[in-house]
Amino acid sequence: MTASNGHGLAFRTLTEAFEQLEHTSSRKQLTTILADLLRQVDADAISEVAYLLQGRVAPLYEPIEFGLGERSIEKAVAEAFAIDPAEVRRHYARVGDLGLVVGELAAASPRTSDRSVRDVFAQLRGIADIGGAGSGERKLAVLRALLGDLDPISAKHLVRIPLGNSRLGVGDATVLAAINEARLSGLKADQVVLEDAYNRTSDLGLLGATLWTEGLDGVRKLQVTVGRPIRPQLAERLPDVPSLLDKLGGRAHAQSKFDGIRVQLHLDRGQPEGEQVRLFSRSLESMTSMFPELVDGVLQQVQAQTAILDSEALAFNPASEEFLPFQETTRRRRKHGVGDLATELPLKAMVFDVMYRDGQALLDRPLLDRIQLLTEMVRGTDVLQPEAGVIVDDPERLDEMFADALERGLEGLVVKRVDSPYQAGARNFNWVKLKRHSRGALEDTIDCVLLGYFVGRGKRADLGVGALLVGVYDAAADEFKSVTKIGTGLSDEQWREVGERAAPYRAEQRPARVSSRIIPSVWLEPQIVVEVLADEITSSPNHTAGYALRFPRVIRFRDADKRPEDATTLAELIELYQAQRGQPSAPDPT
Repeated sequence: MTASNGHGLAFRTLTEAFEQLEHTSSRKQLTTILADLLRQVDADAISEVAYLLQGRVAPLYEPIEFGLGERSIEKAVAEAFAIDPAEVRRHYARVGDLGLVVGELAAASPRTSDRSVRDVFAQLRGIADIGGAGSGERKLAVLRALLGDLDPISAKHLVRIPLGNSRLGVGDATVLAAINEARLSGLKADQVVLEDAYNRTSDLGLLGATLWTEGLDGVRKLQVTVGRPIRPQLAERLPDVPSLLDKLGGRAHAQSKFDGIRVQLHLDRGQPEGEQVRLFSRSLESMTSMFPELVDGVLQQVQAQTAILDSEALAFNPASEEFLPFQETTRRRRKHGVGDLATELPLKAMVFDVMYRDGQALLDRPLLDRIQLLTEMVRGTDVLQPEAGVIVDDPERLDEMFADALERGLEGLVVKRVDSPYQAGARNFNWVKLKRHSRGALEDTIDCVLLGYFVGRGKRADLGVGALLVGVYDAAADEFKSVTKIGTGLSDEQWREVGERAAPYRAEQRPARVSSRIIPSVWLEPQIVVEVLADEITSSPNHTAGYALRFPRVIRFRDADKRPEDATTLAELIELYQAQRGQPSAPDPT
């Protein structure tokens, strides 16, 4: 192990590994680099290393914010290296990455730091925890001192953390694979144990600390805890009703599919006042302060001391008793002016599952048992509305329900195997979403991830972005495979917005988790999710997914409520392709 003054792993050793990760375009290599790093980490530092690999100083679900904007960080950089802030801004505008700017400045007057990972982590966490009068200047003083004491590579990677742009190109699945390789057998069976525990706890640091101190048996014992989100179960997609019932054993449970924001509701009446309810998005973000009426609804309507429920929140018009479009609902995702917007756009939460009640995890209970508990637990429909659903075994009846859902302006149905458990983090055919479609054409939308963009020409030259390269998620390979280029569906203002959204994720080379034969003008780290409508799916040798979308157009951005790994999967795309009338068997995307 590379030690730091007798205090554990050196921060320099960690950031040297970060540097290798940033310049690696092979997932296998990424896993090897991470495994080599993790072999050097002791139990005292594994939590900190795990969080820093996620670009965080806490689990993903903790609402920890540094409270420093770009301009403030530029000021700290300028003061740390004794140059004018305007000069820092000019360098930043030129390279588009403040980390590179800091690396260049630090190289001009190199330091040799012996700070440990734990020391630097504590300093970063301290910045986030500083509050009160004058907190901004005190935060900058700590950051300035850190930057002035680190070697160029360490300073480069450190400054990216409060900016939320670590650029390491590693997903959680790759980190778990590296943990398996470094500490366990590297075999699939051990990988499944790690993944299951992570899906139950959503805490990579906790998982690492438990494995390092208690081994795999300790990891198996990690359980669901109120206040710590469960990674949500996701649904596969089939557009054909008869084949759907066959897939689910001939009898299924159907619930309406609402077009809102997935919200996990946590209740613990044993906590102090004001902390009894916590709300989490599907991407594990804390949303408690954004949705005060849901907090009140949980307290007033849920009959339990402790509970975890799954729901879909939608903006609601009390006058017309109608749910509002998704774009209106997403306006509620804000941190300021919450009260006024809650009055203008009140929410209802359609509660469709329960995973925990009064000290007992319910994930392994059959679906129908959980639905029975749900209807007993949630009283009334003032804010929370329990979705009891319907058991159906007749394709014609399911088709009628589907048509009725579409007529009411809903997305469709979610149809579930009646005896299925709640499989945290899984996407499989225990749950199937049945959305708008027609035989022989694709009228459903597909969630894609931006992989890069092409610079504009002609009128779009001034917009900076002329077309997008997008992909779908291949869960088996933990990578994003190209599926189409998109040049339509956005206004001039939205094309500019693409450029602004993409700026933090621009990459100098193809990111390791991106697979594409097509080379865009600018590569992007796969972070931005867009909803795409196309006429149909066609076979394609040009795209690494093995398919292309015909006449694709962007409908809206979805990265506010979906992680890139929550985008449409390659398996879903294959199902949709095969469902189109007259299509042959799916091609081999390799």
